[in-house]
Amino acid sequence: MRSNLLDRVNSPDDIKKLDVHSLELLAQEIRNHIISIVEDNGGHLGANLGVVELTLALHSVLSTPKDKIIWDVGHQCYTHKLITGRKDRFHTLRQWQGISGFPLPSESEHDHYGVGHSSTSISVAAGMAIARDLNGEKHKIVAVIGDGALTGGMAFEALCHIGSLGKDLMVILNDNEMSITKNVGALSDYLGRIRSDSTLYKARADLSVLLRKIPLVGRPLAQVAHKCKIALKNMLPGQLFEDLGFAYLGPFDGHNIARLQRAIKSGLERGGPVLLHVYTQKGKGHAQAEEDPRRYHGVGPLKVVSGGEKKVQSFSEVFGTALTALGERDPRIVAITAAMPDGTGLNIFAKRFPDRFFDVGIAEQHALTLAGGMAKEGLRPVVAIYSTFLQRGYDQIIHDLALQNLPVVIGVDRAGVVGDDGPTHHGVFDISFLRAIPNMTVVAPRTGSELEAMLAWALEQPNPVAIRYPRGGASVEQPQPFFDPAQPISASVLKPGRDAVVFAVGPMADVALEAARRLEPEFSCAVVNVRSLKPLDALELKNLAKGKKCILTLEDHVLAGGFGSSILELFREERGVNIECLGYPDAFIPQGSISRLHEEYGLSAAHVEAALRKALSGRPLKAVARKDM
Repeated sequence: MRSNLLDRVNSPDDIKKLDVHSLELLAQEIRNHIISIVEDNGGHLGANLGVVELTLALHSVLSTPKDKIIWDVGHQCYTHKLITGRKDRFHTLRQWQGISGFPLPSESEHDHYGVGHSSTSISVAAGMAIARDLNGEKHKIVAVIGDGALTGGMAFEALCHIGSLGKDLMVILNDNEMSITKNVGALSDYLGRIRSDSTLYKARADLSVLLRKIPLVGRPLAQVAHKCKIALKNMLPGQLFEDLGFAYLGPFDGHNIARLQRAIKSGLERGGPVLLHVYTQKGKGHAQAEEDPRRYHGVGPLKVVSGGEKKVQSFSEVFGTALTALGERDPRIVAITAAMPDGTGLNIFAKRFPDRFFDVGIAEQHALTLAGGMAKEGLRPVVAIYSTFLQRGYDQIIHDLALQNLPVVIGVDRAGVVGDDGPTHHGVFDISFLRAIPNMTVVAPRTGSELEAMLAWALEQPNPVAIRYPRGGASVEQPQPFFDPAQPISASVLKPGRDAVVFAVGPMADVALEAARRLEPEFSCAVVNVRSLKPLDALELKNLAKGKKCILTLEDHVLAGGFGSSILELFREERGVNIECLGYPDAFIPQGSISRLHEEYGLSAAHVEAALRKALSGRPLKAVARKDM
């Protein structure tokens, strides 16, 4: 239940009318409201609870939307949305046709750039600052980036560039010691030293004055003075950022609104590139999220009716468990993640083999090329990355893995639509971009049992292999298949049929089975689980299509360049072949539950049934003879 303060806030102008005490009260109201909505809808809880005061301070100082706030990743924008005119629709957060969980320019003029992946904000802000100056405009631009996102190489590329240009731009480093899990690497250690030693900041002003007073009289004194300046300069906090061309301010308590307001005003008045370092607590105001921020980074609905449902292992958990078992037998196996040990299931491997597990932070490009170096020296690296984030390392897959033909296994997690996180997180492009690469093998399991077997098979291959699997539960009840390491993975006929054949990818085969059962006894449709997407089991697929009136392909992926396209290519020389392809159109798929998206885009069992009925009006396919007969 909201009190009057939040009810009275309809735009950032209303924030400016509130004194610091009222803003502190408003911060608590906002926290309570965010928790309430996330309990119902799911969402990114920890990051949003950590930036409430920072968001209010920014909007109380800046004049948005003229001034621009660019959020990195964007999963911390809930407070921003609440106070920029979307309060009354906030209950639709992450729902079908509701408001997005990320900044979305089509929603509001206050969302200046769409975002859902990390490490982009400084580049965007730099581009906007250059455009502002070329256009002769006068407004402020602030990029808000977390310490986890700062590990991404793109962030440092942008820092180096904007620092050298000297543009008027503020970067706020929101330092909460977390990305999704605990941050890793030298940068995290560096920020930790700044954060933990408050005396450094207190001494900064005095040291700066001292540096200016050191005389430069005569060559000997000048040399001594120069050495003293360097020594004292290196004692200052944030010297790394100063060396990159930024004026460093901080660190400041990111939950102290009055202090934040003063710091933001000071940085804006200073002009030029400024980095404002604030430290916050991820999950602040929610006891469980404060205690376990990695668990409460992104959550499903928290209001769950208790019951005796059996917990089904996710594909990610099956992957991590299977890899750990394989690691017991082969000491060459190593595992790599880009800041996602829990989400990818690799935390299981990490616990058992900490010396063979490598979390590189938010650095997918480095993760893939690191794996290439390991493979070149005889290790068997396995990299697990969400499909949507694998897009960030495309050149590395081509140049550093496939071109070298190195035996790296890529676990393509969250393949297909992922639900309420929306278009920035759907994994619906990986088949298209992976099957175009020479030397690459792409396979897709229907069940957890097949995933286990495919992983074992992939680790025996001499070339890079990508295993794509979806978010959600994985059946492991069927006997685990065996794939001969010396042979390609074959297709599996799940159901024979005389009239039509459905070639399906992964768990979409179960949708096809349901559709085929609905058609009986009127029509008899075969269902084939096409487990190898590249290379295709060409002869087997052609022979399974013999005598059928139609082929239907089914994939949780875009049609452009996807699995259906590969089937069209396979049958391009065959005459009289009636092929229908079901998948996503040439569009970005919006947010919504997975089941809702499948229904909306024609991938439910009912839609597949209807498509088969329509397609069965075509002519029988020409029989295909084996070329070796």
